[in-house]
Amino acid sequence: MKAALLAFYLFLSGGQTLPAQELSGAPAQAAKVDRARVLEVARQVMMAARYCSLVTLGEGNQPQARIVDPTEPDASLTVYVATNPRSRKVREIRKDPRVTLLYFDPAREAYVTLLGRATEVKGSEKAAHHKADWRGFFPLDQPDTYTLYRVVPARVEVVSSRDGLSGDPATWRPEIVDLR
Repeated sequence: MKAALLAFYLFLSGGQTLPAQELSGAPAQAAKVDRARVLEVARQVMMAARYCSLVTLGEGNQPQARIVDPTEPDASLTVYVATNPRSRKVREIRKDPRVTLLYFDPAREAYVTLLGRATEVKGSEKAAHHKADWRGFFPLDQPDTYTLYRVVPARVEVVSSRDGLSGDPATWRPEIVDLR
């Protein structure tokens, strides 16, 4: 198990090895990371990944994950997700609007996790956030055929070794920015 965890860490860290004090279990010094830099890297990873996993709480509070095609993030990392109004995720979000989005960019070997709330978008605002790539599934001129959610993040977690955001090497805690 330890070998598998080490291999995964090396994958995420771009092959960088741990300093001796981190291998010995001694506490690592937390480096100060620029909040604006973390958010910019998060945005870049999200845009490069395009698709992400949307996680909701399903029956019995069992997490449910599925791939979605969100809009590009705005300056606050807010994204929009369209779905079939009869899908499970609609029922799950109505019951509990807390969601998690997980983006992975294999070329960068980086990931971003957004934790936030999904709220349904109605009326003319739906058209303003419609993505051209959705037309085959959700025609712009038929807004009643899809449900649109705005996902506003409360927290963002980022790992991107290429960008100097490797997280804590001892605990693997990612770089975290609270947005509330």
